[in-house]
Amino acid sequence: MDSRKLILLVGALMVAAITAFAARSMLVGSPAPEAAALAAAPKIDGPEVLVATRALPVGTILDASALKFQPWPKELVENAYYMRSGTDLGKLIGTVVRLPITAGQPVTQGQLVKPGDRGFLAAALGPGMRAVTVPVSAQTSVAGFVFPGDHIDLILTQSVEGDGPPLRASETVMRNLRVLATDQRTTDQKDEQGNTVVQTFSTITVEATPKIAEQIAVAQTIGTLSLSLRSLADNASELDRAIASGSVSVGDTHDAKGEEAVLDRLQNTPQTGNTTYAVGADVSRFQRRTAPPRANTQPAGPSIPGTPVVAAIAAGPKVRIARGNAVTEVSVAGKN
Repeated sequence: MDSRKLILLVGALMVAAITAFAARSMLVGSPAPEAAALAAAPKIDGPEVLVATRALPVGTILDASALKFQPWPKELVENAYYMRSGTDLGKLIGTVVRLPITAGQPVTQGQLVKPGDRGFLAAALGPGMRAVTVPVSAQTSVAGFVFPGDHIDLILTQSVEGDGPPLRASETVMRNLRVLATDQRTTDQKDEQGNTVVQTFSTITVEATPKIAEQIAVAQTIGTLSLSLRSLADNASELDRAIASGSVSVGDTHDAKGEEAVLDRLQNTPQTGNTTYAVGADVSRFQRRTAPPRANTQPAGPSIPGTPVVAAIAAGPKVRIARGNAVTEVSVAGKN
């Protein structure tokens, strides 16, 4: 290769190297666009209307965090919207969503049902759910600190009779029941300072499945029902354990909104089974731990003069004793 061709080749390589270095410097060294350089969002010229801060499915009991006022284009404002002027947001707390509302959507007057309106309780119920009223007292209702929208557990306390001392037992029979109303009140009552007024009540209305509604009706005839207020974090932790164990499946959906809707429905579903219980012996050493046996009596036959009359034969656990060919049975019923 002559010297002229060698010089041209070296020159071409140098030009290529300089070009590649310059291109790399332009790509790596170019600054990211600043947020301030972006055009400012146009200011909305219109009144403030009431919108939903999150998705509100049918049956949602509204609280203060579910609603807010937001400017809305005046050409899109409808008469059914709630305007800031003339709307008391406090009066909408406790109303129930009758039609689904998406996040950021203006709330219309036809989408809400106020307490006392016809169909209010039916609108508060989820699909397939029933409303069940349970009688309670001040001692069994968490001293009145249960309000509509809370979630509770139901505890059944009963006394099992039999021979000897009865068995005292309490059992959590239903979990995660949503409170719809206390007495006939469906919202929290406020004082002049806006604080919640704690009042005792004699009945509580909860949301339940048809099967759980039947079980609650039977439980009222067995013993006394007490309320146990649930923490807001209980549902999430129980759902996590159920998903981890495989007892609950969220399906194969990869849609974030669809998965969130499934999780929300599972968290608000009443549950039975896997109950916990406590008996008298767990509290006092002088109480029973097991149910006492029940003695079944058999009426005696006609009285025969000169023969002893057996009034009753106690039924229960027996021990069979063999002495040679003679076998006798000894009742041990009621012997602890």
